[in-house]
Amino acid sequence: MPKILIVGAGYAGFYTAWKLEKWLRKGEAEVTIVDPLPYMTYQPFLPEIAAGSIEARHAIVPLRSHLKRTRIVGGKVSTINHAKKTVTIDLNTGAKSKETYDQIVFTAGAVSRTFPIPGVADEAIGLKTIEEAVAVRDRLISNFDKAAATPAGPARDRLLTTVVVGGGFAGIEVFAELRSLASSLLKDYPELEFADTHFHLIEAMGRIMPEVSLETSKWVLKNLDERGAQVHLDTQLKSAVNGVIELSTGETFESDLIVWTAGVMASPVLRNTDFPLDDRGRLRVRPDLRVEGDNGIVEGAWGAGDATACPDLSGGGVGGFCVPNAQHAVRQAKLLSKNIVAVLRGEGPTDYFHKNLGAVAGLGLNIGVFQSGKLAIKGYLAWLAHRGYHGLAMPSFERKFRVVGGWWNNFWLGRDIASLSTREYPRAAFEEFASRPAPAAKKK
Repeated sequence: MPKILIVGAGYAGFYTAWKLEKWLRKGEAEVTIVDPLPYMTYQPFLPEIAAGSIEARHAIVPLRSHLKRTRIVGGKVSTINHAKKTVTIDLNTGAKSKETYDQIVFTAGAVSRTFPIPGVADEAIGLKTIEEAVAVRDRLISNFDKAAATPAGPARDRLLTTVVVGGGFAGIEVFAELRSLASSLLKDYPELEFADTHFHLIEAMGRIMPEVSLETSKWVLKNLDERGAQVHLDTQLKSAVNGVIELSTGETFESDLIVWTAGVMASPVLRNTDFPLDDRGRLRVRPDLRVEGDNGIVEGAWGAGDATACPDLSGGGVGGFCVPNAQHAVRQAKLLSKNIVAVLRGEGPTDYFHKNLGAVAGLGLNIGVFQSGKLAIKGYLAWLAHRGYHGLAMPSFERKFRVVGGWWNNFWLGRDIASLSTREYPRAAFEEFASRPAPAAKKK
């Protein structure tokens, strides 16, 4: 049987495997998916996870629960030699493995893109993984616990100051969601007041959320300001050494929680391949999602999702290419699976075409924005649209049920504000009281 190897189990990789199981006849091809994680993360829910509105495990899709006819390999692809149709995998066990294939699908996605700003690598945290979202939530809640026992002053101000870098969709959503969480926590911390909490978003451009109209983005700025969240436009982060924030405007303050959302870049794995890349390090693909080099189609190679430079035939993409978001990744993957099957059967592939119908963002409980063309909806109705859209977009009815069920529980019971930050050192309590052998007696 032909061997189909999928590199990466994010949106695009998971959906490609999921749909191949639907479209392939029994015995028509063998599908293998490689990823170091045993699950797919639904990234649009990360801001709500950081705010405690969604249970983290509900926003992931376990691969083995939903891919029944796909071989799953736990590991990270380190090199790809398409000329020989082989990949090298660093397995989660620590060993190395080599795999051969007939068709390869590169869907390893993107990682956080940072700049050499002093302190960022040591102090900041991204928002690309479920683990990062949980850590952000736990840090904010733990800081409230510490601040409640700390006298008013610089130490408490640092604990209660949150900084988000980047004013795109992800940055604004997590910024607004964390502000919403902090405001709701105050009722449980009588030692603290609203004025004690400080929220700063730093954006180098002169506006936020370029996906929506300027008027809508100004409404978001006004809404955040009314909620005690300050946005610094036309401002760059100059340093974050030891949590001391230095801005290009000359302003300085300290923060114990710095979230970086200022851009992404294609998976660095592509640097260790013989695939054709564009000047931004993305995999070059045709509209039909086949990899394309200088001399035409690269046979047996496909790509989809955030790691690819896929032409946007609707004319709405940035620089003529599809923007890196879940909306494109999922739709590309569904088409890609059909195209692979078509090629295996000697038929022709279909070009990817999707016209963006709009953008929707959640800005904390009961607040959101929706933009479609000139139509803009703000406030509660937009928040419902946000939850409705993403609730339906979550893969599988089982996961939808868990997410919507969690929202229903929170409606009646409120958010769960327990921090599990001690999970980072799970053996600490055991080690503290564990009996150890007495030291050997010294020989005379």
